[in-house]
Amino acid sequence: MLIARRADTRARADFATWKMMAKLNGASALPPEAQEFLASYQNLLAQMSEGEATEATIGAIYKAYYVEMGGAGTPPDVRPRQARPAADNVTAFRRPAPKPKPKSAGFFGAGAASGAQKRPLPVALIFACLVVVYVGIRLYWR
Repeated sequence: MLIARRADTRARADFATWKMMAKLNGASALPPEAQEFLASYQNLLAQMSEGEATEATIGAIYKAYYVEMGGAGTPPDVRPRQARPAADNVTAFRRPAPKPKPKSAGFFGAGAASGAQKRPLPVALIFACLVVVYVGIRLYWR
């Protein structure tokens, strides 16, 4: 069963790669075995739907890989029929909706009292305070 899973995974990945290379006009760079499988896929497309042709081609590749990897006899069915995803079934990524900002207490608790949100201290003011603290410490140690 381990050989069967590996063969199925490799068949699906290789077929997707070969199909993409064919779409990008790079099919001539594929090995002859891949070109034969793509040609049989094109023939199957004329006879059946794209999903059925894809599954039939992947099944043929799977059988070839199963024998190549040392599997004996007929290759077992790795995936249940209803759980097989379509090869071109891709869901677009969507960002989650932004979360509404909770009304917090604001900066030092003043936001709730004033209603308007206060800005944090500017960087220059923080730097000036650090300089004053540094000079104060230097003078204290003398």
